Amino acid sequence: MTIAFLFPGQGSQAVGMGKGFYETSAGAKAVFEEANAALGFDLARLVFDGPEAELALTANTQPAVLTACVAAATVCAERGLRPALTAGHSLGEYAALVVAGALRFSDAVGLVRKRGEFMQDAVPVGIGAMAAIMGLELGVVEQVCAEAARGDVVEIANVNSALQIVIAGHRAAVERAVALATGRGGKMSVTLPVSAPFHCSLMAPAGARLARELDGAVVVDPAVPVVRNVDAGVTRTAGEVRPFLLRQVASRVRWTDCVRRLAEEGATAFVEVGPGRVLTGLLRRIIAGARGLSIEDPEGLERALAAVAGAGASPSEASR
Repeated sequence: MTIAFLFPGQGSQAVGMGKGFYETSAGAKAVFEEANAALGFDLARLVFDGPEAELALTANTQPAVLTACVAAATVCAERGLRPALTAGHSLGEYAALVVAGALRFSDAVGLVRKRGEFMQDAVPVGIGAMAAIMGLELGVVEQVCAEAARGDVVEIANVNSALQIVIAGHRAAVERAVALATGRGGKMSVTLPVSAPFHCSLMAPAGARLARELDGAVVVDPAVPVVRNVDAGVTRTAGEVRPFLLRQVASRVRWTDCVRRLAEEGATAFVEVGPGRVLTGLLRRIIAGARGLSIEDPEGLERALAAVAGAGASPSEASR
């Protein structure tokens, strides 16, 4: 068994995430304490106690989800469960790079705090929007976006599965695209409750600002391969980390291609590490019969360890 760790992105957050690990693992507690020190405020209190509205602010959500993911992965490592490959959805790519050893956590948590601020600042609240288009193939959604633009921006933001595609851009253009998609058979095509149009060209100013922050981060070769969002290529060297993180801000997340690339690289089991189970659900739509597990709390970790043992592999063997 060759395990790939998958890390979720923004939208998976929930008040209380990671608390079970914090309370039962010195390693997980240390991760939250390191985040508090790096950020200069009590992130752990916000994550565990809320309020939800404050946690949902992009500049808070991004370091909060990253911290919860890295804390969970730390406990996995304590129990001998480590990945042979990693990937993360949008923000989750930072967790993938931290767990792969390419980025220091203290650098990454500060980076995603800034990333959230820069992405929010790039487009005033209310000007941009995102929407999920369900039931239409990528080519049809691209055509819908082209017809709906009318001088505005509306682009593919996330390709989550063959029939779940997220678009982003100017609010009016996104709303036009949703109407067109519905008229062409799109199912449950709805505007998403987000504060900015992520992963489209409107985010270019955020990428320019993030470049300066990334220059100050320590980057080394990852210990395990990281499949990246922008092109589903594999990051194996330090030199590939910064340029692809910068491109990611204003580029579509090719999640379907990422999961398939992990399989091509040898992954035979996929473990979603961190809050929520969104990626585990998408996995089954991308690769028929794929083996997916989720670890968002201590109970989930025990189930995952039992599943690995049931497959006849020790955690250490399963990570090879």
